Amino acid sequence: QVQLVESGGGLVQAGGSLRLSCVGSGRTFRSYAMHWFRQAPGKTRDFVAAISGSGNIVDYASSVKGRFTISRDNAKNTVYLQMDSLKPEDTAVYFCAASLTGWRRGDFWGQGTQVTVSS
Repeated sequence: QVQLVESGGGLVQAGGSLRLSCVGSGRTFRSYAMHWFRQAPGKTRDFVAAISGSGNIVDYASSVKGRFTISRDNAKNTVYLQMDSLKPEDTAVYFCAASLTGWRRGDFWGQGTQVTVSS
């Protein structure tokens, strides 16, 4: 089991950037594929990005490809989401998730961090 804590959310103007961080507990962090999901008010929780345990495989939703970058530092038990060229439609609560059982899914979840992009 892994516990996850996100940080780095906030308010930013359209076109700006934010970097989210997610710190995981435990010594098996590198065993997990790590993901970012997001949920806007009244909408479903949607996949944003994923990275394999070693970091050599990444995957993005089409809506963020070319603007967001996922990375990880296993020595620090941390996964990052660099978000550039932000748009108002990126406004959502962003969740970090760890998975041992599949891709684009989460077995363990963080509490979420709010990202608000103003126009």
